Amino acid sequence: MGQPQPGPVTPPPDATRRPLRIEPVEGTPYGLAIYATPPATSGPAVGSLVAGIAGIVVSLVVSCLGMVGLALATEGEGAGGSAVAALTFTVLAVFLGLAGIGLGVVGLRQTRPQQQPAGTQVRGRGMAIAGLVCGSVGVAVALCSLGLAGIAALS
Repeated sequence: MGQPQPGPVTPPPDATRRPLRIEPVEGTPYGLAIYATPPATSGPAVGSLVAGIAGIVVSLVVSCLGMVGLALATEGEGAGGSAVAALTFTVLAVFLGLAGIGLGVVGLRQTRPQQQPAGTQVRGRGMAIAGLVCGSVGVAVALCSLGLAGIAALS
């Protein structure tokens, strides 16, 4: 007397993700499973963390050059080359730190729940905050180390 009407469609019990809804397909025993989009990680948040960590590493190089300059100055030798290298690396560390801070702000804005488009999730708030902190620390350490290298060069 006609085809049997399909009943409610359920996913197999071993499914890894649960669909949001299942819409039956007319005239068949099959259904169309609608899944939620997986959460995405904010690119600027990742970039912020990478730039912030790189800023800290380069600022530690600046502090090592400042210490070398200070050691050379106490021995009576000139520390001009060390101070120039410290200044060069300080510029790089400050740029990396400022990039970490700027990207961290963009990453924080992207991860706000009210800023996200409907149906999407953007993760990475912790990475953005860590990038902000690492960038700020990198700039502060680089500038303090530059001051140390300047003192060493002038003494």
